[in-house]
Amino acid sequence: MSDERKYVEELGDVEDDFDRWYVEVVRRAELADESPVRGTRVIRPYGFALWENMQGELDRRIKATGVQNAYFPLFIPKSMLEREAEHVEGFAPEVAWVTRGGNKDLDEPWAVRPTSEAIICPTYARWVQSYRDLPILINQWCSVVRWEERPRAFLRSLEFLWQEGHTAHATLEEAEERARLMLEVYRDFVERELAIPLIPGQKTESEKFAGALRTYTIEAMMGGKKWALQSGTSHNLGDHFGRVFGIEFLDRDGERRYAFNTSWGLSFRTIGAVIMVHGDERGLKLPPRVAPIQVVIVPIWRKDEEREAVEAAVQRVRDVLQPVARVFVDRRDDKTPGWKFNEWELKGVPVRLEIGPRDVAQDQVTLVRRDTHEKRPVSVTELAGVVPAILDEIQANLFAAAKQMLDENTVEIDSYAQLKERVEANAGFSRAYWCGSETCETQVKAETKATIRCIPFEQPGTPGRCIVCGREAEQQVIWARAY
Repeated sequence: MSDERKYVEELGDVEDDFDRWYVEVVRRAELADESPVRGTRVIRPYGFALWENMQGELDRRIKATGVQNAYFPLFIPKSMLEREAEHVEGFAPEVAWVTRGGNKDLDEPWAVRPTSEAIICPTYARWVQSYRDLPILINQWCSVVRWEERPRAFLRSLEFLWQEGHTAHATLEEAEERARLMLEVYRDFVERELAIPLIPGQKTESEKFAGALRTYTIEAMMGGKKWALQSGTSHNLGDHFGRVFGIEFLDRDGERRYAFNTSWGLSFRTIGAVIMVHGDERGLKLPPRVAPIQVVIVPIWRKDEEREAVEAAVQRVRDVLQPVARVFVDRRDDKTPGWKFNEWELKGVPVRLEIGPRDVAQDQVTLVRRDTHEKRPVSVTELAGVVPAILDEIQANLFAAAKQMLDENTVEIDSYAQLKERVEANAGFSRAYWCGSETCETQVKAETKATIRCIPFEQPGTPGRCIVCGREAEQQVIWARAY
């Protein structure tokens, strides 16, 4: 095996061994590395740069809705977490506890936040006295800890990065509007920036966030096994947390009311989604809008006397492109051009520019696209216009390919036998009528490991028959296995 092909030929087969392929891509593309702490990962600079670009785009959208960023403590006293029984019960298996500080046992254990409602809501209770103090619209960027039994990089790590928004409102209608608005923010972000098509909808009672009135979700289909990935959730908490944590206020009529809350979050598991949705046998394919490097320039020369002219051309091209793209020049002299080509394809850089003596002589570059592998010469004088247009094309092409995968592997079915067959074959999403019974939902989960990913907002508007029990059903749901 030549060193130049080593990068891609050591990857697992994307079709037959998707799990190994995923692990190898994360490692070899230098997104993340192993950690000495079980279930956690070291996020390497390339992976963190991807997260920073995603964070920046999402943060801008969140702030545009009137939300401000703040920060709340990592630790939550046990008594505070336990004030809401359903909430603590839902998270109990995943909570990590601190029982000792320095040389002393704590009088009361502290939970390492699995989510922050239990510490934010008591704070809001101190801040809110009147309807004039509402709404409160706050978001924080932080990490949380959930004790995962089967961790996997980005998808389910013990500690993960995310944002969590928490709002308080005077009316249920305002809370509902906010919960739906933030889901739409997530949908717009994931589809536009990450080029991943989604099915937005509502979670069932058994799948909703612990303590919530309603949970809304965006569900994406991954490549390989065509499983689902919950890519963001938004919760209307009603006034339940307001009552539990004492967030009371005087309304316009002088009556005491409890505030209505929402919470919503999106984590770096969406990095995992980017990998699994767009990746191929050569490795990553990163959406240009969030790619850490949009254009990589690879200088090529064989003789020392060629180097000076090539370097001058490289610098000129870099100067032309820097105002319109994120550019990196690979000047390593211990790797061959072929090695570099394979490595940058593995890392998913959208555009590669090759500049050799012949290109210099013709005042051009050789442009190679990561999505189609198309290779063509482009005049240096045209680069500033051509490259942004191509980046936009690549972004659109990635979304179109992912949308085709979602559409072709989402099938409306009318029998339980069909559902079992599709789940067994990893055939994608199955859309079917469901009567609303938790008994039917539990049966399917126990027998197939598929769950109801969501009740899609888009419904046929006509009744049907539940594929499990045969009773009349008013709504269709998406059944699938999930990461």
